[in-house]
Amino acid sequence: MKHRIWFLLPALVALTACGSHARSSAPLTTQTSPAPATTTAPAPGAGALQAEATAAAAGDIPDNQVFVAYTGPRFAMKYPEGWAQSGGGSRVTFRDKNNIVRVTLSGGGRATAAALRSQLAGLKSVTITTAPHAVHAGANAAVEATYRTTSAPNPVTGKRVTLTVNRYELARGGSTATVDLGTPVGVDNVDAYRLMIDSFRWR
Repeated sequence: MKHRIWFLLPALVALTACGSHARSSAPLTTQTSPAPATTTAPAPGAGALQAEATAAAAGDIPDNQVFVAYTGPRFAMKYPEGWAQSGGGSRVTFRDKNNIVRVTLSGGGRATAAALRSQLAGLKSVTITTAPHAVHAGANAAVEATYRTTSAPNPVTGKRVTLTVNRYELARGGSTATVDLGTPVGVDNVDAYRLMIDSFRWR
């Protein structure tokens, strides 16, 4: 009987090892949660241009002002040398005190007087001084309107700054550029701003 047990022990050990190996070699399965959906936020709309009552007073752009070229991924335009540039991509601003030029790019169809009129009607605290009408901005067909906005009061002096803003809408290939050129009332930047808007080029 003892001899029979010793004879069976190797077989039992072999079977146990096989079963253990079979369990450990079973493929591991892991569940991965799907990646969260990503959404692209739309480019912010072109709200009304606002001055800052705390900024120093802005003066006329001199006749001998040197202009430099801004070249971005979607448009190029000249602006006065020395002005601060901020933003990028779909929203770029150039400014010197309260002389402010802002370009906002968005999706859209053709630039029309009716579309610009509707857009301005949706802005708060805006007074339209020149109704939307068709113009040419350099090589581009465009729509232009003029509006005024008034800044919040200076917390110390209570003084407010009123901007006169020329808004241009230009469109190409499903993209719309809204160009706001703002200057404080009493400051004459007509020639310089005409140079800037005429220099606008799609890329």
